Amino acid sequence: MADTAVRIMFLVAVFVAVFLIAQTFARSAAQKKSQVSAVNRRLSMIQSGADRDQVIAQLLKNSPRQFPNLPPIIRGIAENFQRTIFASAIPFSTPQVAIMMAAAFAVVFGVTLLVAAGLGARLGFGTIQLALLFTIAIAIALPYMVLQRIAASRRAKVEKQFPVALDIFVRALRSGHPVASAIELLTREMDDPIGTEFGIVADEVTYGADLVTALNSMAERWDLEDMRMFVVSLAVQSETGGNLAEILENLAQVIRERAAMYMKVRALSSEGRMTGWMLSILPVFAFVTTFMGSPSFYLDVVDDIIFQVGSIVLVVLYIIGVIMIRRMIDIEV
Repeated sequence: MADTAVRIMFLVAVFVAVFLIAQTFARSAAQKKSQVSAVNRRLSMIQSGADRDQVIAQLLKNSPRQFPNLPPIIRGIAENFQRTIFASAIPFSTPQVAIMMAAAFAVVFGVTLLVAAGLGARLGFGTIQLALLFTIAIAIALPYMVLQRIAASRRAKVEKQFPVALDIFVRALRSGHPVASAIELLTREMDDPIGTEFGIVADEVTYGADLVTALNSMAERWDLEDMRMFVVSLAVQSETGGNLAEILENLAQVIRERAAMYMKVRALSSEGRMTGWMLSILPVFAFVTTFMGSPSFYLDVVDDIIFQVGSIVLVVLYIIGVIMIRRMIDIEV
């Protein structure tokens, strides 16, 4: 009987010890995860020992710029590409991404020609045209679509975070903090991307920039109307006076109502948007997978004039279709 009691007590003690150790590790992991999620990219760079000017230069290296000397079509493509690289927050600059795409283009194009020659295809106009189409799809179109998807996800996160940031800003103002201190509070409390963006604003103001100018630069980087309304509210209040906390509280309410309406519109247009994505990705994906799986499917007809002319016509129609689809599903609220 005594042995049984000792055994039961020993098992209970082991259970309690294992339970307490598991709880300790779980609590430590949860606290660590909470701290990591609360620290944005800017604060992480500062904690690693980087100087403020280096942090600003690193965070703004992909900041969108204007290209007034370029033709309108090329200017639009260049600015859109730079804005996509910035919003995606990849650890490469815009020139580096362009160089990597160019290098991938050269490598894939050379390998495709070698494979075509190895399969007995004549290196004429049709073969080179097919290799160009395949290389553009692999080295440019698919990576750019992935970057656009990442950038769109981060833009959506900024739009979702911004009303929360305004609420924190309003509470800081009502508790007696000045505007600069309220912005500094946002840099410590908000995670990426909005926390880093307000951190850039705080650093620019520290180095002598005007607050409205720094905030306007943030709005231009992300091209968001909500941020522009925030900048206009601050600019008007600084000139005419008034209760800034009440103004921003009303602005946050307007942004939330606008976001709710936007989500309803997105829900109603979800089928069209999904159709647009499928019609944009599926032709490229089908062409790439078919050529990789069975190159002879295209190589047997590359010298046919119908294939050469038809492929050019199909590419033009595809570009026109993508532009039309984007305009149809781009609904502004």
